[in-house]
Amino acid sequence: MSIQFGRWNSDGKPIDQTYLAKVKPIIAPYGPDDEGAYAISNVSILYRAFHTTKESRRETQPHVSGSGVVITWDGRLDNRAELIRCLRDVLTISATDVSIVAAAYEEWGTNCFARLVGDWALSIWDANSRSLFLAKDPIGTRHLYYSIDSNQVTWSTILDPLVLFAGKSFALCEEYIAGWFSFFPATHLTPYVGIHSVPPSCSVVIRNGKQTVTKYWDFDPAKKIRYSTDAEYEEGFRAVFGEAVRRRLRSDSPILAELSGGMDSSSIVCMADTIIARGAAETPRLDTISYYDDSEPNWNERPYFTKVEEKRRRTGTHIDVGSQELFKFELDIDHFAATPASSGGHPSETSRQFAAIMASKGNRVVLSGIGGDEVTGGVPTPTPELEDLLARGQFRTLAQRLRVWALNKRKPWFHLLFEAARSFLPSALVRIPKHMRPVPWLNPNFVKRNLLASRGYETRLTLFGPVPSFQDNLSTLDVLRRQLHCSVLWSEPPYEKRYPYLDRALLEFVYAIPREQLVRPGQRRSLVRRALIQIVPEDLLNRKRKAFVARKPMAAISTEWPRLVDMTKDMVSSSAGIIDPNALLHCLEEARHGLDIALISLLRTLSIESWLRRLRNCNLSNIVVSKMNDHPRAKGHLIVVSAQQINNLRKTEGV
Repeated sequence: MSIQFGRWNSDGKPIDQTYLAKVKPIIAPYGPDDEGAYAISNVSILYRAFHTTKESRRETQPHVSGSGVVITWDGRLDNRAELIRCLRDVLTISATDVSIVAAAYEEWGTNCFARLVGDWALSIWDANSRSLFLAKDPIGTRHLYYSIDSNQVTWSTILDPLVLFAGKSFALCEEYIAGWFSFFPATHLTPYVGIHSVPPSCSVVIRNGKQTVTKYWDFDPAKKIRYSTDAEYEEGFRAVFGEAVRRRLRSDSPILAELSGGMDSSSIVCMADTIIARGAAETPRLDTISYYDDSEPNWNERPYFTKVEEKRRRTGTHIDVGSQELFKFELDIDHFAATPASSGGHPSETSRQFAAIMASKGNRVVLSGIGGDEVTGGVPTPTPELEDLLARGQFRTLAQRLRVWALNKRKPWFHLLFEAARSFLPSALVRIPKHMRPVPWLNPNFVKRNLLASRGYETRLTLFGPVPSFQDNLSTLDVLRRQLHCSVLWSEPPYEKRYPYLDRALLEFVYAIPREQLVRPGQRRSLVRRALIQIVPEDLLNRKRKAFVARKPMAAISTEWPRLVDMTKDMVSSSAGIIDPNALLHCLEEARHGLDIALISLLRTLSIESWLRRLRNCNLSNIVVSKMNDHPRAKGHLIVVSAQQINNLRKTEGV
């Protein structure tokens, strides 16, 4: 990712150059290749480039169009040829991505956002209308944050400068924190009240001190793809999946692919090899990296990723994580971390090895299999199919499918029917599923204030409108968007991550075909397995679903038990009214003895506590964390303020 940063003083005052001097070293490590700047008296825009394509090396950003519009672009434009054809009067085939985007904006205005296919985020300063436009692609693969004060707007790819140099206090967003305990916070939120994130598939226009958020594109529920044979669906999937991978092979440096031995990463590597063999890829080489731990009985990945290496006749890089401390709880470090996911401590041995590998091989792009399981039917449930039949009133077919699935699942048919019907009912009438319930160590008042986020933003299906399976698809995609929203942008080394299974055209295809093509009784991910028979090794297609590795975090809890007990006696998250320390200690005790608990939520709780302690202990700006529910500015949130600001508040307002 390249870095965008800008500040606009809407009152016309000049930009503080001292402020910009502080920002520049913060953003520089993320964009080591080039720097650019645009400035007039009350607007300053900075850009730090991280090049991944031959076209990007010819760009000059910020880009100033013929009409004076200033654009910064962080992304990869996948439909270059199509847009160049539409704008052939002003573009040539060698045009850079940012010049294509600028021409599209000149031609279509903000309607151009829906036409931009790829992974991207952009900012547009239009002096003619005194407007700032910020926008993201429909999946949300890039970060873009902004804050608005009475006479000032600031935007950035990373949060750090918006927080560290704001010159004011911030309330911590309770909803954001609550989201971390379930399925990640909503995509428009950041940890700080007053700093916002541009949501996926949305544009933000800021004009006259006001912001308007607009969704510019969405998936079409009316789009249907119907073929007469399974073979046609398989051919269709191969085509869109192949194109999704090919688009992400656009790089003038070797690409590194994560190869775990599961179906997602293996299918990406094997399809990429097929495309490279045809001479249809821009990248000069595809490398792989795999992690293994022969001591883990539930995570024996080596035999599977070795099968892929045998097929491609090339051995990738292997990292043995068996002897490494993957779950070291860093509770009292003092490095600033903008979010709970940010690394504020010392890099692990695994991350150091990863950095060394990328440096030695010249990799700048990493391919990830995130989304494959969720998008293509990794969970072999009949519920979406049965919901569709129920909503359409196709009761005879519903009865037939219930019998088939009941035999396969070895469950009574009425249990399956209830699971399908409950999604249409209010939560007050049906019990909340176990995986959606807030964890027991959260403070009840905190949960009550943030119930929607604590339950993962669960929504009820509607009988009218899009079919239930389409609604389920969008709900799953929303979780994936929130996951990407919380991902960390690394600078040591900087690299760009790409997700073939989250390609817009691939998702449109999967959402438009019948659900029974994706999942069939006894055939998890049926379409993927059928379509990739000649591409992916058979052992990979037929392997059982990978088990979640749980032994190492359990062992870490046992090893660090005395320190964790001490932690529960003085928790920042407890004093803030988030955690019940006694309930947490009880659950830690259960985990220590190997009992079944919500392990992921437990690990995230420790991350939240570690992050709050970092904010309290941070030496960079003397930040402390204080609960100020009685203060009129707090509105039930945590307040992050400096010690001097606390003293001032006490003097002026009697706090």
